[in-house]
Amino acid sequence: MDPILISIGPLALRWYGVLIALGVVLGAAWTLRAARARGLDGEWLLDTAPWMVGAGIIGARIVYVVTSPSAFFGPGGDPLRALYVWEGGISIHGAVIGIVLVLWWRARLKGYDVWRYLDVLSPVAALGIIGGRIGNFMNGTDTGGRLTDWAIGFTWPEPGTPTLGAFGRLVFGDPLWQYGPPVCRTVPVGEPCVVHLTPLYGALVGLLLVGIVAWALARLRTPGAVFLNLVLWYSLLRSVLEEPFRDNPLFPQVYVDPVGGVGLLTLTQVFSVPLVLISLYLLWVRGAGAER
Repeated sequence: MDPILISIGPLALRWYGVLIALGVVLGAAWTLRAARARGLDGEWLLDTAPWMVGAGIIGARIVYVVTSPSAFFGPGGDPLRALYVWEGGISIHGAVIGIVLVLWWRARLKGYDVWRYLDVLSPVAALGIIGGRIGNFMNGTDTGGRLTDWAIGFTWPEPGTPTLGAFGRLVFGDPLWQYGPPVCRTVPVGEPCVVHLTPLYGALVGLLLVGIVAWALARLRTPGAVFLNLVLWYSLLRSVLEEPFRDNPLFPQVYVDPVGGVGLLTLTQVFSVPLVLISLYLLWVRGAGAER
């Protein structure tokens, strides 16, 4: 696609940042409403927001670079691009780690129960995932799906293809489809590049999380139960619905589809295992049951 929404001279407004910001804003409105319903300090959350944003961005980028190192440190990679957050490429796991650490620090200073505040912040993560994955699609190069011959495969158009017609050119400009998945470079000239559209799979994960968070906020009152369910289900759903189709396997490379459509043992899947186990353990020891 074309990652630039609006360009004014040297300044460029990117779809990726706008869509994530939109998800965060919508999630923040939901968070403040949930905080009021649970008797929490919404003003303190607003004061802490800049700290959480900064820690989330730093943590998200660090974990993304660690789990997708080939783009920065492999053959032809550029280590300096690890700093280019605006080009896309973040990890929700890393964002959560950064936010949890800074929120724990700030809550400890105030004497607040950090678990209660993590619960009401869960909508921000769920809606931010949807915005981020749509932003990945707009970046094009973040569409890191494997090649496939499955019926659900998406044929990535050639640069300049007039898909979406005049409306597409009005919204996205002339560079429509100029930026595409890296795996398409391995496809012989003249042959179609058919990939798993993993940003769509990731957006579906986010949509399912919105439902899970809404249910948890309505039913669960044990501090930490909503947040731990978010971490648990995000790790499971992404490992099953998105990661097997992404182009970032560990060794050995285990494939179900000989074309490269499904792979196992990605770094994110490996990283998700302890998160699932820790979440289940904490839900158990905290007695996080449902309350009507």
